[in-house]
Amino acid sequence: MTTPAERHPQLVNRDREMIPRALVRAMIGLAVLSVALVGYARLTDRPLMGQPLPAPVTAERMFVLDGATDGSVTIRELDGTVLAELSEAEAGFISVIARGLNRKRLVERKVSDAPVKLIEYENGRLAINDPETNWQVELANFGASNRAAFAKLLVN
Repeated sequence: MTTPAERHPQLVNRDREMIPRALVRAMIGLAVLSVALVGYARLTDRPLMGQPLPAPVTAERMFVLDGATDGSVTIRELDGTVLAELSEAEAGFISVIARGLNRKRLVERKVSDAPVKLIEYENGRLAINDPETNWQVELANFGASNRAAFAKLLVN
């Protein structure tokens, strides 16, 4: 009876070279380097990078963002007055934010119909903040048209 290696000697060398040793060593080196850099940054109290610059608040508005599973969104004042009813086609980015908000609240077991705060800062930043979960999204990071969809809610 012959062994698989004897029947197919070309596979023995092929299996040995499926992932080249140099690549494996490079991947391990990259992981070690990443851990070393993060460790160095933490030990030396290096300041965080990529954080939005603090600025005074110029405008804010609280409202309830109610996203449905079909992609439509209803935006209500705190007293229940409807500000906007957006279909799936109209909601677009607002629907994406509503789904993200609902997911965060579901994970943290928070009230799903609590109000959110839309905040405009002096330096032009626009953010939506959920006081229930401390979840915040910088809206300008998603492009001018997506930022504008929420900026309209400040002037309504």
